[in-house]
Order: sequence, then C-alpha cells, then structure tokens
Amino acid sequence: MAKKHTILRGIGILFVGMLAVFSGVFFYAYVTGGDPKVLSMFSGDGVGVLQIDGAIDDSRGVLDELKRLKAMPWVRAIVVRIDSPGGAVAPTQEIFEEIQRLKKAKPFIASMGGMATSGGYYIAAACDRIVANPGTLTGSIGVIMQLTNVEELMKKIGVKGVNVKSGPNKDIGSPFLPLSPEGREILQSLVDNVHSQFVAAVAKGRGMEEARVRKLADGRIYSGAQAKELGLVDQFGTLEDAIELAAKRAGITGEPAIYFSHPEQERWWERVFMGVFGRRLPGAAHGWLRYEWSPSLLQ
Repeated sequence: MAKKHTILRGIGILFVGMLAVFSGVFFYAYVTGGDPKVLSMFSGDGVGVLQIDGAIDDSRGVLDELKRLKAMPWVRAIVVRIDSPGGAVAPTQEIFEEIQRLKKAKPFIASMGGMATSGGYYIAAACDRIVANPGTLTGSIGVIMQLTNVEELMKKIGVKGVNVKSGPNKDIGSPFLPLSPEGREILQSLVDNVHSQFVAAVAKGRGMEEARVRKLADGRIYSGAQAKELGLVDQFGTLEDAIELAAKRAGITGEPAIYFSHPEQERWWERVFMGVFGRRLPGAAHGWLRYEWSPSLLQ
C-alpha cells in the first residue's frame, strides 16, 4: 500500500512539474510572442520594431503587438516599420490613437519602406518622427469610395435586381441602380467628413496647421524627397537609421537589442493553444470606405 502511495505521489509531483513548465512556456509566449531573441533582454535595453505590411484591414494584430511591446520594460523605444498602401478607415484610426497614447511612455519612430501611402501615412503621422527614403512613395492623404454599377450588364442578360428597403436611402450604392443626385450628395458628404478626420489627425500628429495639411491633402502621392520638403517627413534614412534614432531618443547607449514583431503571422504558441482551446474569430470584412492608394490607378 505504501508503495502504491509513493507511486501516486510521484505521478502527482510529475504532473505539477509539467503543469508549471507548461504555464511558464505559455506565459513566456504570451508576453514575448515566442521570440527567442527576447532572452537577450538580460544583456541590455533594446528597440522594438512593429511591422505593418500590406493593406490595413484589421487592427487587432497590430494592437496586440503594441500592447506586448509596451509591457516589455527592456523595450525602451518602438520603430513602426510601414510598407502599406493604406486600408480601411476604422482600423487605421485605432492604430493611430493607440500610438498617440503609448508614445507618452516610449518614443515612437516611423520608418517608411517602399510605400507608406494614405492609411500608411496616417499611422506614420502618429509617431514622434518620420524617417523615409528619398524614393519612398507616400502622401495620398485622402479617402476613396468605389462603387460598381452592373445595371446595363444585367439588362443584356435579362436579369433584374429588386431592392426592398425601409427608407429611400437604404440602397445607396446598389450595383443594380444608378446613383441618384441625392445619393451622390450623401456619399460625398460622408467622404468629405472622413477626409476632414484624416486632415485633423495628420495636423495633430505632425503639429501642423490644418489649413496647411488640407492644401497637401488632395490625394496626390509624393516621393520621400518631396514629402520632406513639404514637412510630411522629418529625415531620410533606412530602417537601421530609424532604429538608431529611436535608441538615441530612449537614451540607450551602445548597440541596442532589436525585437521584431510579425503581427500578420500567427505565432507558434497561438497555433498550439488555439488548436486545443478554440480558434480565433475570422478577420473583419474589408471596408468599402478606405484610406488607400493603389498603383494600378496609374497604369
């Protein structure tokens, strides 16, 4: 009997030990994103690099990474590396506001890659400084709403669309009907309102007069060199230059450790734990009112 109790006690101790290791790994992965480079935190302070690539259609990944980087005391400053044509309005605004809030605690430097237009520039404007290459495509401060009308096509194939609506303006933008003058006026008012929000955000982030920003905000794109002349960019430089500037602003002496994030990728620990406890909800649908510039428009 005593031998049986000893075996059960040993199994219990083994189970508790495994649970402790499991919990430790989960906590480490949650806080650090599972990046083994974080172990270098014991050798000194560093700079976090938040990467924003591609269209901005969902803010959750970026906001999670911002929260993670904020919680790391060894990350003294953050570089926001942007290579994006922009995206949906609300996610862009959420990222802007979160950076504005967090930069009170840590310096934020924007580093522009090949493209940081529209919503990409919106986010850059939230940072303390903007670093770009002379050939970076940026600007495109504006809003676009694209609608498609297939009424004539449907007539040719003998199909008719019918809308049953609760009010006269509920079917604005329907692909089955031409856009009425009243509908166009309503949508133009909406676009103008959201554009004013964009102008106000850039003016706030850059410390510029709204009237000056509005003159630059006609939707055109600028090279990094042009943007610097206009005051939309602070200095030329690479990602490494932006990291160096961030470290300097944070008072880091010597070579800083660098911690890269990949908010667009599901991390290994998420795959393991979400596979056991359930999946994430799918991302939000792409918005139809957007801060976005597409190179195809120039072809």
